[in-house]
Amino acid sequence: MASKTKIYIVLELVNGGELFDKIAKNGRLKEEAARSYFQQLINAVDYCHSRGVYHRDLKPENLLLDINGVLKVSDFGLSTYSQQENELLRTACGTPNYVAPEVLNDRGYVGSTSDIWSCGVILFVLMAGYLPFDEPTTVALYRKIGRAEFTCPPWFSPEAKKLLKAILNPNPLTRIKIPEILEDEWFKKGYKPASFTEEDGVNVDDVAAAFNESKENLVTETKEKPVSMNAFELISRSQSFNLENLFEKQKMKLQGDKSGRKGHLSVATEVLINSYMLGNKLQSGNHEFMRSTHR
Repeated sequence: MASKTKIYIVLELVNGGELFDKIAKNGRLKEEAARSYFQQLINAVDYCHSRGVYHRDLKPENLLLDINGVLKVSDFGLSTYSQQENELLRTACGTPNYVAPEVLNDRGYVGSTSDIWSCGVILFVLMAGYLPFDEPTTVALYRKIGRAEFTCPPWFSPEAKKLLKAILNPNPLTRIKIPEILEDEWFKKGYKPASFTEEDGVNVDDVAAAFNESKENLVTETKEKPVSMNAFELISRSQSFNLENLFEKQKMKLQGDKSGRKGHLSVATEVLINSYMLGNKLQSGNHEFMRSTHR
């Protein structure tokens, strides 16, 4: 919501802290408790994937608990959106100990499959109290992740070990998928299917009333698609970043090379940019740019 001078963002109050803090303070969880959190995590991740959203940084630090101990997935800063479920992503990102092998290989990866790997690492941490992949050097860590070299502690049940090995499979093509996880016998124990209905007692009229009492006139919400601008378009909107003098106009040439029945014309344009002037201009605005001449 917004007024003429303020923007209001209303967020859910999640005051139970991070799941990571719970483990750090109390150590590993009993298998039943770990399974409950894992079930909620899979429900949340499955919902994100159904909407084409892939988190790419799942870890206990990004899992919050509300006052009732209900798990909430947070920090979508590295997430991405894709309309095609099997579209290969190229950006290698995430927290190294939780990242899937295919993300490290830099040959493209599927967002849903790599998220599942991270969920498996989280499950291991919940039940073991330590990471399955942890080495003093990055090279050694990546090698271990690439080979999926980990050992389950003796207190893990055989069913839990079986599921973990299916999730922490270094081959993304044969790694277990969420529909298969939902049918796993260990996973289904005490499982409560996700419910996305609005909670009883939630009334937005109270929120509306609070704003109605404000002396400021609220701006009506619109559903317009935000305008997409690149860096140069953004700079051109500002008077302090006028790039007009950076272009050597006398060296711009236009050449028509094709004319059709409806007057179609192809135009070849060559623009020379003074990279030295561009660098100085943009540096004055406290921006960092690589200086290079583009033709």
